[in-house]
Amino acid sequence: MAPCRVRPRLPGHGAPRPRSRSRSARPGPARPGPARCVGMAAAGGGGRSCFVLGASGETGRALLRELLARRAFARVTLIGRRRLSLGEAEAAVEQTVVDFERLGEHAAAFQGHDVGFCCLGTTRAKAGADGFVRVDRDYVAQAAELARAGGCKHFVLQSSRGANAQSRFLYLRVKGEVENLVQAVGFDHCTILRPAVLLCKRQESRPMEWIVQQFLGAVARLFPTAYSVPVESVAKAMVACVLQPGEGKVKVLENRAIHELGKAVPQQGT
Repeated sequence: MAPCRVRPRLPGHGAPRPRSRSRSARPGPARPGPARCVGMAAAGGGGRSCFVLGASGETGRALLRELLARRAFARVTLIGRRRLSLGEAEAAVEQTVVDFERLGEHAAAFQGHDVGFCCLGTTRAKAGADGFVRVDRDYVAQAAELARAGGCKHFVLQSSRGANAQSRFLYLRVKGEVENLVQAVGFDHCTILRPAVLLCKRQESRPMEWIVQQFLGAVARLFPTAYSVPVESVAKAMVACVLQPGEGKVKVLENRAIHELGKAVPQQGT
């Protein structure tokens, strides 16, 4: 392989009554009623809030499992183009449906979050060259800008090994370009993960990728950090880099570092 809830404050004792115009009626981005699907916020997390982009993908699903298992955030919001069926986990998260082609109209979805996780992406085979660029670069860059404007302090981006804005290959060039765009937004902390081939059991059929995964799965027994990484390790590393952000505004984690960080996840509540 998520929106700010603003509650108007009641007037204090003895304070003058507010004007008849409701606070909730202030001008702002339009949000269609059916687009907002709210569940109970997860307990714990010290009151912090995060959102996840791309929760329907393999890494996004693994990340959601990790976030809920560790209870690292009091509020977890999924931002996507459709509502996900999550079974028992559905009550532990909030879901907000947005139109990525009109993302600017959904600025409220990105307000009030401390951390943003981005696993958003598609493939050239699935979306075509133009669609791939639009999803993996343009959507991600605009979401990052909206998140920063909404108060997000730490943005965590799943990129790819070999990402390079000067690459001759479309995939690597787009990944490099979006890395540069996200860094330029100016988050307090920006962590970029560059995993190699992701090892997972995909819900959608990708025959050639399955063959490559079988081969790399065997190679991984001899060289565990060289050519591949399980999506679970990527998810653990994404959470770990937030719980222990370290120094510096921008940090890039290559495949070996992802493996190491995924093994050294801090204990819950640290």
